[in-house]
Amino acid sequence: QVQLVESGGGLVQAGGSLRLSCAASGRTLSSYAMGWFRQAPGKEQEFVAAINWSGDSTYYADSVKGRFTISRDNAKNTVHLQMSSLNPEDTATYYCATGTFTSNLRRNEYDYRGQGTQVTVSS
Repeated sequence: QVQLVESGGGLVQAGGSLRLSCAASGRTLSSYAMGWFRQAPGKEQEFVAAINWSGDSTYYADSVKGRFTISRDNAKNTVHLQMSSLNPEDTATYYCATGTFTSNLRRNEYDYRGQGTQVTVSS
């Protein structure tokens, strides 16, 4: 069993930045691909970013490419999402999740998911 806890969400003005973090317990993350998803009110969950177990391969949704950066620190059992140039369309609850491969995460398939952290971008 893996427990994932997200943090770092909040209210930010358009154009601003936030850094989300996800801390894991219960099992080491180093054998998992990791990813971030988001879900806005009234919308389905969507894939945001994924990183492979070693951290040398990353993938992004087109909507965030060039603005968001996913990273991981296997020694600290954490994964991060640096978000910049935020706009109101980025407003959502953001979740981190584990997956066997990044291809699973990119298909919205995950093994474990956290409770989420709210990101609100004001215009």
